[in-house]
Amino acid sequence: MNPALVALGLTLFAGMATGIGSAIAFFARRTNFRFLSVATGFSAGVMVYVSFVEILPKGLDSLVRSCGESWGHWLNAASFFGGMLCIGLIDAVIPAAKNPHEIHADHEIAPLHDRSAPLPDFGSLAADPRCAPTGTHDHRPPQRHLLRMGLFTALAITIHNFPEGMATFLAALESPRVGAAIAVAIALHNIPEGVSVSVPIFYATGNRRKAFALSLLSGMAEPVGAAIGYLALLLFSGGASGAIPDQVTGALFGGVAGIMVYISLDELLPASRAYGKGHDSLLGLVGGMAVMALSLLLMK
Repeated sequence: MNPALVALGLTLFAGMATGIGSAIAFFARRTNFRFLSVATGFSAGVMVYVSFVEILPKGLDSLVRSCGESWGHWLNAASFFGGMLCIGLIDAVIPAAKNPHEIHADHEIAPLHDRSAPLPDFGSLAADPRCAPTGTHDHRPPQRHLLRMGLFTALAITIHNFPEGMATFLAALESPRVGAAIAVAIALHNIPEGVSVSVPIFYATGNRRKAFALSLLSGMAEPVGAAIGYLALLLFSGGASGAIPDQVTGALFGGVAGIMVYISLDELLPASRAYGKGHDSLLGLVGGMAVMALSLLLMK
C-alpha cells in the first residue's frame, strides 16, 4: 500500500477522536474522569518519549548527512526549539476564550445525553462564582457570547490540530509503526477536546447534532493539515522523483519533536493533573513511555 495513504489514514484516525470525545459526552451515562486523566498522561508519555528517543535522532541523522557533523547538530537543536516556538505562537495568537482542555463537571455534561437531566443553575454561579462546585463553568446567557466561546474553542483546537496532523503524518511516512503509536497518542488527547467543544455549543444552541458535528469537524483539521503540508513539501522541496531532501526532512523532524514536547508539557500534563487524583497522571505518563519503549524495542 502507498505509504502516504497509510500515513494519511493514521492521521484521519487521530483526528476523528474528537468525535469520540463528543460521543462520550452525549451517550455515556457518566464521564470517567480518571480514564481521561490516565489517557492524557499516557498520550504525553508516548509523545515525549518518542520525540527524544526516535524522532529527534532521526532528524539529526538526516541533517548530519546533508550538512555535516557540526552544522547538523546546530540545525537539529534549532529545529526543535523552532517547533516549540511555532506552536507557542499559535497558542498566543489563536482567539481561544477558554483552555480547550478545561474540565466540565458531571452535572454540566449530564443534559447532553439525558434530556430529563436538569440544566445546571448557572444563575447562582453568576451571583457568587466562589461558591460554585469544582469544575463548574459559567455557561449562562447571553447565548451569543456562549456560542462565540464554543466556536472559538473549536477554532483554537482546529488550528492546533494542523501541526499535530503534520507531526503524525510525517512520523507515519517515515515509520508506519512509530506513526501508529503517535496516532494513538494524539487520538487519546483529542478525546477530552471533543468534550470541550461540545459542551458550550450545546448550551448555546440546544442542538446536540450541531455540537457533535462541530466537535468532529475540528478534528478533521488533522488530516487536512497533513495533506496540505505534504503537498506543499513536494511542491517546494521535492525533486524530480518527489523525494524530500534530507535537510528538509531533518528540519521537519526536529520541529515535529518540539511541537509534540510543547503540547505534552503545556496541555496534556496539566489537563491530566486536573482530571485525575493522586498519581493518575504520573501512572499514565510512565505507562505511555513504557509502552512506547517496548514498541520501539520490538521493532528493532
